[in-house]
Amino acid sequence: MKKAMLLVCTAFMLAAAPSAKAQFVVTDPGNLISGILNSANEIVQTSSTVSNVVKNFNEVKKVYDQGKEYYDKLKAVNNLVKDARKVQQTVLLVGDVSEMYVKNFGKMMNDPNFTPQELTAIANGYSTLLNESTELLKELKQIVSNTGLSLNDKERMDVIDKVYKEVKDYHSLVRYYTNKNISVSILRAKKQNNTKRVLELYGTAEQKYW
Repeated sequence: MKKAMLLVCTAFMLAAAPSAKAQFVVTDPGNLISGILNSANEIVQTSSTVSNVVKNFNEVKKVYDQGKEYYDKLKAVNNLVKDARKVQQTVLLVGDVSEMYVKNFGKMMNDPNFTPQELTAIANGYSTLLNESTELLKELKQIVSNTGLSLNDKERMDVIDKVYKEVKDYHSLVRYYTNKNISVSILRAKKQNNTKRVLELYGTAEQKYW
């Protein structure tokens, strides 16, 4: 977490009962977990390998749009017991991180208050946070899969609770990171007496997704 915080801050400075496994199989969301995990991993890989993050953002969005099907289906599952729901919520948090990245960075690309170099730094920050989240999701996937470690119910739920808390922390950090970047744009817009344009881009306090 500290390493991720350091990387993100650097980027911002550049920009100025039965086991949960058994319960979860009831609705067979294993494929949904894999789909969200693969989508998030591919977003990270696409973000880190392209030579021009801004120019190739359409590729990142394409990956996100393809994986959103899994995210939406998993969100619709409601017949899970409490323990399995914690797993579902953890996976959905990672999906939310991907969504915050794609939707908000897409708006930042149309924001004249950011330079191409700053946008690249911001995208790298998002990618770092998403990568850390997917690494935690891999750990969770192992715990709830048939190939997971031989843990008793309490040990399994302790791991699930731990991963959930850490992913939730990253989710909060991504929201904070988004807010701070948008705040930079608003401050710059105020100096140019052009705040209205920025608010129209990102939304008012009542409308904003971020």
